[in-house]
Amino acid sequence: MSDSTPNDGGGREFERVAGELRSRMNDGSIYPKGSFLPPQRELAEEFGVSRDTVQKVLRELRSEGWIETRQGSGSRVVKGQQVHSPTSSGMVTLRPLIDHAFGQSEVTLDVFTLTSESLDAHIRMQAERIRAKEIAPQSIALRMMLPSESLQLPYWRTGQPAQDKRLKARFLSITERYAESLRTALSDLQTTGLVPSVDLQIRRSQLIPYSKLYLLNGTEAVVGPYKVYTRSIEMEDRKVIKGALDVEGLGAGLTHHVKDAELHSQGTVFVTGMQQWFDSVWEYLTD
Repeated sequence: MSDSTPNDGGGREFERVAGELRSRMNDGSIYPKGSFLPPQRELAEEFGVSRDTVQKVLRELRSEGWIETRQGSGSRVVKGQQVHSPTSSGMVTLRPLIDHAFGQSEVTLDVFTLTSESLDAHIRMQAERIRAKEIAPQSIALRMMLPSESLQLPYWRTGQPAQDKRLKARFLSITERYAESLRTALSDLQTTGLVPSVDLQIRRSQLIPYSKLYLLNGTEAVVGPYKVYTRSIEMEDRKVIKGALDVEGLGAGLTHHVKDAELHSQGTVFVTGMQQWFDSVWEYLTD
């Protein structure tokens, strides 16, 4: 991770470690489904955090369904993201699709999502590739739509007003934290001269996304619905809120659509339609 990763203790430390581990399990190249996470001591040393923070992260990942833990056998990965893609005979992950998009000279990325958590992880992976001179995009233009803070969200609720207020505050804090991380990662690429042109725009939409949408370079679309479930959520003060509605995004299944030379092909119609939809919402329904 780069030096610009959020790292100021407390909740940020927790989110930093949890986000990185989710990303590694989601990508599948480091911790594929069925593999085991390193021991707590090794994780604490790698991330420069306390064992207590690692234990809290593992409890969170377990409650989200990413891992299962048995006494004496460690934490085994039981979930990972898969993408149905016409470019592959089987299942792929989002990582190679993002890798391909950032391999172009001019990169455009339009995203509609609940939070920028997974996007931040992918952008930081690409930033590492750029610093290693594996790729050299000349411009990166990212537009991201997030739900307006004023909207009454159907997620992160228990039906208890006081708990729901805390859960929404937690969601907004996580959203802003990763949005700021994105800004920092991309601005660093420009200020260091690694990418000559970088443009990041974030707007708040009056729509609540029911699915995650990535539009890559105007030629590919990756989309997947958020799956709603209930779980216990541990707050920063260690209070556990039980029976909270949450959504599965990182580990949810996605579909990949590709625009081709055929004007009326399924892929072309889908990508073109989603790009037109995104542009219209961006223009008329955002702040």
